[in-house]
Amino acid sequence: MTVLGAIRPDDWNFALFVHVLSAMVLFGAVVLAAVSVAGSQQAGLRLGFRSLLIGAIPAWIATRLSAQWIASKENLLDEGVDVPAWVDIGFIISEGSFLVLIAATVCSGIAARRGHGGGLRAATVVLVGITIVAYVVAIWVMSAKPT
Repeated sequence: MTVLGAIRPDDWNFALFVHVLSAMVLFGAVVLAAVSVAGSQQAGLRLGFRSLLIGAIPAWIATRLSAQWIASKENLLDEGVDVPAWVDIGFIISEGSFLVLIAATVCSGIAARRGHGGGLRAATVVLVGITIVAYVVAIWVMSAKPT
């Protein structure tokens, strides 16, 4: 597989850079949200909400758009092309995680606005935890490229 990476055309470099960078920002923002919301302070709820709203959601959009950009450059979106399994898994995790991110953002926003965590804090921690597990699977799939 390293040989295939070495012969990648140079015009894919920027799209791949944007994809990897935005995925790292996305993962970091989600981990920040999990750690800050899991704490017991009100400031943690606000930080978690802001990291999801300002960090994770725009990073998800950049990750998804750059993934689509790379897929179009590799002609994986053409009719009749056999798409590798890791690409399909990445798209499935991406689409599903966005719905979970939206739900976690809404829960943390309402909890931060009310001023106390309660069940919404716990719901946010669970939703963000699910997202972290999904992103770890996506990271493994993108790096190992199973068939």
